[in-house]
Amino acid sequence: MKCQDTMTANPACCTPHDNVARIATLMKDEDVGSIPVCEDGQSKKLIGIVTDRDLALKVVAEGREPEGTRAEQVMTRRPVTCSTTDDLDDAIQAMEQHQIRRILVVDRDGRLKGIIAQADVAMRNDDPRQTADAVRHISEPVRV
Repeated sequence: MKCQDTMTANPACCTPHDNVARIATLMKDEDVGSIPVCEDGQSKKLIGIVTDRDLALKVVAEGREPEGTRAEQVMTRRPVTCSTTDDLDDAIQAMEQHQIRRILVVDRDGRLKGIIAQADVAMRNDDPRQTADAVRHISEPVRV
């Protein structure tokens, strides 16, 4: 199975200049825990991602003003990605290796095409054992 067969296509995204209040509202409206950050709405060139964890740790916990804090100040730059034509198994391995719950899907020019979350893997994967293994590996604490 290819990533393009499992991904949620055309996810909502924001620009680096959007404030985090707008991003939080977008997360609520879309019922998602992350918003990809693209250079602009036209090119959809991926440059980062803002997660609900970023909002909690980098905005709320630091006492920042949501309307005055921009995506570029709290986003994760160079997020882990996969290609639309990659095998889903490779994307799952990347999620496990980096312990991330979602992976962004881009085309060969780095334009955002979709997102694969743990839930997508669970709902669209025919192998329950692979799904369980992926969730376990992604969620394992890092041992130092």
